[in-house]
Amino acid sequence: MTGALFTLTFAVAAPFWALMILLPRWSWTARIIASPLIVVPVVVIYAVLVIPAFADVLPAVASPTLDGVRELLGTADGAAAAWAHMIAFDLFVGRWAWLDARTRGVPALVMALVLLLTILLGPLGLLAYLLVRPRWPQPDPA
Repeated sequence: MTGALFTLTFAVAAPFWALMILLPRWSWTARIIASPLIVVPVVVIYAVLVIPAFADVLPAVASPTLDGVRELLGTADGAAAAWAHMIAFDLFVGRWAWLDARTRGVPALVMALVLLLTILLGPLGLLAYLLVRPRWPQPDPA
């Protein structure tokens, strides 16, 4: 079951990434991505993996050590849970950047590159957006 959940994790997130990258101007993309609930399917997978192993996970995250985290991630369940954790947060960050970029008028091609970087290397995608973001100031609400 763990292998199937690992595979399913990105599969349930991929449609949202595809909308933001490939169809950024489609009216339905804005409606769908506006909801923070798009991360719920991945969070459910994470919960299915973590809740049964909560007694092992809690000590590793409450008082983390390199050896403890390595031991947790060195299992199939731990790696699958970490993958779901990364995918959920990467999607949430990508969603925030995409929504913010729309209000600022950041070109779709720039955002496609940022979002691809966010999918592949989450924190570096966030950094890339934080670096390009000031180039397109927030419009004056007046």
